[in-house]
Amino acid sequence: MEILRYAVYRFGTMLLTLLLVSVLIFWIINLPPGDFLSNQIAELRATGQEAGVAKAEFLRKEYALDRSLTEQYLIWMGFWPGPHGFSGMLQGNFGWSFEFDRPVSEIVGESLWLTVLVNLAAVLFVYMVALPLGVLAAAKSRTMIDYTAAFIGYLGLATPNFLLALILFYYGHQYLNLPIGGLMAPEFEGEPMTWEKVKSILIHLIVPTFVIGTSGASAMMQRLRANMLDELGKPYVETAVAKGMRPSRMLAKYPLRVAFNPFVADIGNLLPSMVSGSVLVSVVLGLQTIGPVLLQALKSQDMFLSGFVLMFVALLTLIGTMISDVLLVLLDPRIRYEGRET
Repeated sequence: MEILRYAVYRFGTMLLTLLLVSVLIFWIINLPPGDFLSNQIAELRATGQEAGVAKAEFLRKEYALDRSLTEQYLIWMGFWPGPHGFSGMLQGNFGWSFEFDRPVSEIVGESLWLTVLVNLAAVLFVYMVALPLGVLAAAKSRTMIDYTAAFIGYLGLATPNFLLALILFYYGHQYLNLPIGGLMAPEFEGEPMTWEKVKSILIHLIVPTFVIGTSGASAMMQRLRANMLDELGKPYVETAVAKGMRPSRMLAKYPLRVAFNPFVADIGNLLPSMVSGSVLVSVVLGLQTIGPVLLQALKSQDMFLSGFVLMFVALLTLIGTMISDVLLVLLDPRIRYEGRET
């Protein structure tokens, strides 16, 4: 029950933090002078297109952009009635994209779950690669295995993701017959989910997963190796070895368990950092994720679209942080719940 109370407490703090983040996001996207409609109105007036000006002015009133920033925020979130009553983020209305002239929900609909899928695959890749290589490098310190793992890690950190994407783009298609670009074959785009579409997505995931996860796996491997070496030098390890405990059991029971904490703590940062860090990779590989959508929305000052994507990334961060906090409490007895002595 205590862990359940802690989880409920963390969920409450997550909601409060998300509310504060929403204020910050709305303030930031309104910092640049003007907006998409203001720029469009100025351009239309300069060219004498009064019909277009009338439509843009109508949209300004339709989406409450003619009101104060405080009212705009409250209406956007759904805390205050707008021209159509309570119809904001809380009610499932994510706004209108002026750049694409479509509802935001239609633009990001398929992109959202594809983004989550790509980044979950990359996270799994990070853990599956970093954990065994980090432990092996620490256990075989100052051997060829350690030096080889370090070389692979530094190579992964030093190679830009977009360059790695281009290399795999070419050689993966030429020698392994992997598909070029996208997250599915063109004939499956916009179609209902079928087994053939799932197979197409899984094949297309191979290159993006490797490209996006490489730098994260390299960094985490180096950190795990350093933490493991630090733990292996402590007296309790020498005591366990002196008592005849098998090295493999000793590694798994004590040093790895302690050194694993940063892995769990990184869950909160890994997902959002991969979403934001994969924007260039998504553009290079032509992935149908929200990365390119966010880039275009920020360039054109499409406030509702960019605001929703930023809120989505913030939500990923907060959910990941909450999960990592709860898991740390479960895994490490040295960590105590809120309100107890640490």
